[in-house]
Amino acid sequence: MPLPTFINRKTISYALYDWGNSAFATTVMAGFFPVFFKQFWSAGSDATLSTARLGFSNAAAGLMIALLAPILGAISDRGLHKKHFLLFFTLLGACFSCALLFVGQGNWQLAVLIYMIGTIGFIGSNLFYDSLLVDVAPISQREYVSAFAYSAGYLGGGLLFALNVAMTLNPAFYGLNSPVQAVQLSFLTVGIWWFVFGLPIQFSAREKKPHQKMNRNLIRDAFRQLASTFKDIRHYKPILLFLLAYWLYIDGVHTIIKMAVDYGLSLGFDSSALITALLITQFVGFPAALFFGWLSEHIGAIRSIRIAILVYLCVTLYAAFMRTEFEFYIMAVSIGLVQGGIQALSRATFANLIPPEKSAEFFGFYNMVGKFAAILGPALIAITGLIAHQAGLAETTATRLGISSISIMFIGGWFLLGVASKHFPTAKEQAQG
Repeated sequence: MPLPTFINRKTISYALYDWGNSAFATTVMAGFFPVFFKQFWSAGSDATLSTARLGFSNAAAGLMIALLAPILGAISDRGLHKKHFLLFFTLLGACFSCALLFVGQGNWQLAVLIYMIGTIGFIGSNLFYDSLLVDVAPISQREYVSAFAYSAGYLGGGLLFALNVAMTLNPAFYGLNSPVQAVQLSFLTVGIWWFVFGLPIQFSAREKKPHQKMNRNLIRDAFRQLASTFKDIRHYKPILLFLLAYWLYIDGVHTIIKMAVDYGLSLGFDSSALITALLITQFVGFPAALFFGWLSEHIGAIRSIRIAILVYLCVTLYAAFMRTEFEFYIMAVSIGLVQGGIQALSRATFANLIPPEKSAEFFGFYNMVGKFAAILGPALIAITGLIAHQAGLAETTATRLGISSISIMFIGGWFLLGVASKHFPTAKEQAQG
């Protein structure tokens, strides 16, 4: 049976990067870091306070990269190759993931600092990785390639996470002294996994030669280009409207990814059950991301994204009333069905709207919007929970109010995306433009 036409050396190396860096998103961001932060690095702290610390650290990391993203994109389009920046942020994220191995018990401040820098590496690498989509796939194949890469990410991240979970459940089998040592070693495996599978794209993905060599004038010109793009963004009405919609709905997506395990812990669920739920999300997400590539071909990317948004809205409201670990499993399956699809189709839709020669610059804005959303969501949960707790509400009630507060983002994003899609160019116009 012949392979699909969109699968080739370039797209495989592109998908392998997602295979590699998804380990950080799964094992570190969504899995072990929230658990370890609450039970090891913040041992003895109030649950609401530790949740607030995690929320604010996620928000701070998002703010830093959000401010840098469009500038880095503009410099990349005009100067150094996008792959050079991709390699730099890959090394940054991988090294600081490994560094979590050395943080001692109770030292939550150092854990937060290292985690923030590692997250900056992860987010920064995604900026340039996403922008390479226009170089590895023609416009007619981008939705498939994007979905293929996300599905590979779910599988790769899930396989390493499964190994890491096995290490914590039976540390003696792996020559380890305790589950604590197993979790610490897991941070090291993430860094190595990410770096190794991040290398192929450096050799196979080809991009256009840079316009200029890096110099002081280039950096100055990049800032001017950035200011000009801000000024002229009104001329890109479809892009502007899409980014506004994306900012709203991706806020909830990123917040759920980063805060779901912490939320479950705050409700008193067992950490092993929460880790199992994450594994379920990963392996459900693998075929589901591919399915969304197929679905977009039949009903369109925008309709497919709006379906995913509605599922997320239902999940958010459902989460506010959860009582049992089994209900958390149901939520995990529901998220797995749409998480890869909404991200893959959003990336492909944006890639089809932007000028190819400004891909890194525009993906800088794309990532900036996403990261500003990642600031608001965790901060909103943290602030809502703290206010409710100080008002005398029980911890679990305050936590439930916090998670429900992000539903407004899905509602607004669903409606605004419908408005934005009316201004999108037709498929014929995209092919010509």
